[in-house]
Amino acid sequence: MSAKPGDRLKDEGTRLQVTAAGATAGVVSRFVIAPLDVVKIRLQLQTHSLSDPLSTRNLHGSPIYKGTLPTLLSIFRSEGLTGLWKGNLPAELLYLCYFAVQFTTYRQTTLLLHSTLGESTLPPSAESFISGAAAGATGTTATYPLDLLRTRFAAQGNDKIYKGFLPAIRQIHHQEGYKGFFRGLAPALGQIIPFMGTFFAVYETLRPKLSKLELPFSSGGALAGTIASVTAKTGTFPLDLVRKRIQVQGPTRGGYVHKNIPEYTHGTFGTMREIVAREGVRGLYRGLTVSLVKAAPASAVTMWTYERALRFYGSFGTGGNNVKGI
Repeated sequence: MSAKPGDRLKDEGTRLQVTAAGATAGVVSRFVIAPLDVVKIRLQLQTHSLSDPLSTRNLHGSPIYKGTLPTLLSIFRSEGLTGLWKGNLPAELLYLCYFAVQFTTYRQTTLLLHSTLGESTLPPSAESFISGAAAGATGTTATYPLDLLRTRFAAQGNDKIYKGFLPAIRQIHHQEGYKGFFRGLAPALGQIIPFMGTFFAVYETLRPKLSKLELPFSSGGALAGTIASVTAKTGTFPLDLVRKRIQVQGPTRGGYVHKNIPEYTHGTFGTMREIVAREGVRGLYRGLTVSLVKAAPASAVTMWTYERALRFYGSFGTGGNNVKGI
């Protein structure tokens, strides 16, 4: 029987091996793209229009960022090298947990579909979409407080609101309660379900074809992951921006590096309408360029590391649990 496009990603390795490989891929990927992630968050939270005359911008002391490289240099000059890795601790924990949950849920959902519907009932692309969407939603919900902490740390400048990881948890709980850790969860789920569904559907459609290519410094799986991520990211980016804006709401809203972030109180779609009214449609796509630039190395590193980590962990298995050649 010929293998379907996603068989090696979904079916090879034990549950523990898949979990460990997913977690390893997340940690490595996060460290590599951390500076670009900080830049993206800073651009997403910038509400003033760069096309307006400086005299009409309501900055309140907020910096003006324009472009990926200039923003990187601006953060480096004003906050030092460590400023480019702000929020890295919660982000590493986020990626560690998120990718472990994501890949495990993806595999288990696929096996569940096989056991209930049969292996050939759904087209491979539909099967990948369902498994990817379930994996994304589960991973996002389980790790969302870490995502919120990552955003808030990356958003603060030299005037620190939070003194550390554990103090931040205590402060948010004291000031905002448990609900404070889940600000923006609705747009996060609204984004991640179509994002991960599209990502895995595109990835597993392209991977068998691209894996046959001999590519310098890369693999077919890495290239397929890059194309899949860019495709999915572009379509769902406005919800990602809304999530970031809502995550920094609350009593500390005026203390971040951008001190002129508006107060949003009307939910996901109300926030989108307010952004369009104040900043135009382009306001929903602030940071898209760096997000796409980040998507390429992030997805390539993630899938490349995942496949090799799965092979490595599989080498400790026996019999049918060994991972076959990648």
